[in-house]
Amino acid sequence: MTRHLRILAALLTLSLISAGPADDGRWYAGDYSFSDELGGFRILSVTGSGTKADPIEISEELNSASPVTLVIRAAKPIQNHGFPEGAFHLRVVTVNKSGLAWIEFEFELQEILGKPSDFYDGLSFDQTNPNPDLISSNRFARFENHFEKFDRLRFASGHVDPLDRPAFGFFITDVTPVTEFYLVQDPRVPFS
Repeated sequence: MTRHLRILAALLTLSLISAGPADDGRWYAGDYSFSDELGGFRILSVTGSGTKADPIEISEELNSASPVTLVIRAAKPIQNHGFPEGAFHLRVVTVNKSGLAWIEFEFELQEILGKPSDFYDGLSFDQTNPNPDLISSNRFARFENHFEKFDRLRFASGHVDPLDRPAFGFFITDVTPVTEFYLVQDPRVPFS
């Protein structure tokens, strides 16, 4: 009976961890924390461990068609190196609450806020071993992965209507890990 109570307590603890942000306002999953502290969007939930079978999934709402920045921090250092593992699978599910249709969606990695990631910082969408099978979207038919002079991933050939929920999947690697970096998300609207 005691064993069953411990298992139940562990399951309840896990459900509470993914039920909302921690006291510091961050959402924890895998070896990382995620924050909407820079504004312009709202995280609704974060789950997963970061593996291919169980990617970290961030559910969020974007209230405009302006770029927003997700803050990602290491939550668990590797014992021997003092750095995060440096690689994880990410799935972003975004509610379009901008009132405008999106015709493209772009992600950009930044190791320093406001400065696009370059080859020398080691942060990328799996630049050392690019695998197109790890990149996906349920609303866009194709993607372009730009490694130089910045790390950007642009989804195109599709659209997202207001209140629709596009999903994007990709693999982030950092061969010289830092404890904090940024993911800029930029929905693109048609020009008239």
